[in-house]
Amino acid sequence: MKLRWLLLSFTSILLLSSPVKANPNINQVDSADGGSGNQSDLQLPELKFIPPTPSNDFVNLTDTPKYTGIVPLGREISELQTPIKALMARYRFLTPGIFFMDLQTGDYLNINGGQAFSAASTIKYPILIALFQGIDAGRIKLSETLVMQRKHVTGGSGDMQYRRVGTKISLLETVTKMMTISDNTATNMIIDRLGGKANLNQRFHTWGLQSTVIHNMLGDFQGTNKTSAKDLVRLSALIANNQLISDTSRSQVLGIMNHCHNRSLLPSGLGYGASIAHKTGTLRFVLGDAGIIETPSGKRYLAGIFVRRPNNDERATAFIRQVSQMVYGYFEQPKVSQIIKR
Repeated sequence: MKLRWLLLSFTSILLLSSPVKANPNINQVDSADGGSGNQSDLQLPELKFIPPTPSNDFVNLTDTPKYTGIVPLGREISELQTPIKALMARYRFLTPGIFFMDLQTGDYLNINGGQAFSAASTIKYPILIALFQGIDAGRIKLSETLVMQRKHVTGGSGDMQYRRVGTKISLLETVTKMMTISDNTATNMIIDRLGGKANLNQRFHTWGLQSTVIHNMLGDFQGTNKTSAKDLVRLSALIANNQLISDTSRSQVLGIMNHCHNRSLLPSGLGYGASIAHKTGTLRFVLGDAGIIETPSGKRYLAGIFVRRPNNDERATAFIRQVSQMVYGYFEQPKVSQIIKR
């Protein structure tokens, strides 16, 4: 065991001292909140709506000592603290908030995980879950049609801002654009369909999200909407354990989130064969990413990370990539014999 961690620590030092090469099989598309993001060739995931069986037996998530109502927090992963804090020392000009959790054991990494950050487009993740709760309850149908109104139209990422006011679009296409190309106009249409900001904020509160709040409609370029890495990991844990939405809706949610176009953050630190369902967020002063990761060996863990940065500083991207790589290396540990052979 000591030999394994000596070798893994040596690997971490190598990661800190050399640039990280992104997985060449990952398509990196910048769909930042502040960019035009005009992707007219969007390929929608093939989702088929199946009427779910609503469940009323969700536990009271705010009064339980367990982190999600099902998974108790395990031990803090001390083995990752040293290399990640060494990385933070190299990037002193960045302010990170980090929370990762092993979905099976509850073991976790927490470095400022509960600190509130500007949510940017990661706020679209809890909005997505609120939408599918409405679908589970039978109040909303993916097949219904929405009308884009002038009040919905905003700049930043996405291509719906270039369509004519009055355009009709299916709910499925709208929510898919919200998550895959981070379309801000589509997001405002979904917020409106769900009854507005106050209704959503109340929903987030009942889920036990302590820092997640919508103050303004998208694009929110001043960063008034808030969340934390820990909140988004909690949300992922609730979804993974069927605490908020039905199994059918969970499959549809993950299907959409697997198609997130921005692959430059958490995905770029993963190994070959890993999969991630996630949502990114980008503003000139903050980057964020959160989601559910599965390794080739079947290990599942939850990720949430935010980085406050100087104006559009691209080194924040490199920081997130390297943190993702270190955590992935911990969860998907190669055998000691394989390391020695290399």
